[in-house]
Amino acid sequence: MTEPGSLVLFGEPFWISPYVFSSFVALTEKGLPFTVRILSLNDREHHQPAYRDYALTATVPALEHDGLWVAESSAINEYLEERFAPPAHAPLLPRAIGQRARARHVTSWLRSDLMALRDERPTTSMFYERAETPLSPAGSAAAATLVRVADALIPDSAGPLFGDWTIVDADLAFMLHRLLLNGHALPAKIRAYAEAQWQRPSVRAYVEHARPAAFVPRP
Repeated sequence: MTEPGSLVLFGEPFWISPYVFSSFVALTEKGLPFTVRILSLNDREHHQPAYRDYALTATVPALEHDGLWVAESSAINEYLEERFAPPAHAPLLPRAIGQRARARHVTSWLRSDLMALRDERPTTSMFYERAETPLSPAGSAAAATLVRVADALIPDSAGPLFGDWTIVDADLAFMLHRLLLNGHALPAKIRAYAEAQWQRPSVRAYVEHARPAAFVPRP
């Protein structure tokens, strides 16, 4: 257990998880002091009772705060938005109800769809060795879907989706960088948007974090 009032984010040692990324960025944007505690997924530390029995589903990330445990990045981000609410803390979601609904829609979609793209352009290809094989028809179809949705969401200015920055901008930029970092061409507006979001200080803090020299896949 942690000290009263402390925030601990449980992550993985290679710093390549889009879900740990999302909650890391959310905590950073909120301006909250927090600690990252690393679990070795290769050694199945997330299945050990000391973690599993609190996180319940043995998933990473999880957040511990004052004895409360929340797992799944979208749930963590929602908790942070409610517990450390605007205006005292920076917002993670749009203020208008309709825009908040759209933000949640996009968040859920990014976590549940585009599986072929995830498989063929995994996060290891973003932070370690680039992918060497062309996208399959299924991968190409997923990439086309991502581009179509991004084009519909991103304003002509290539600025944040909802006028002001939200956590959805970080999540969408991360997904787009599966393509960008592997050399895939994107329409100018989408590329400008993704690259601008990638330079946000909270995003850079994750992207530039120290990593092991080589990725070791799970046995």
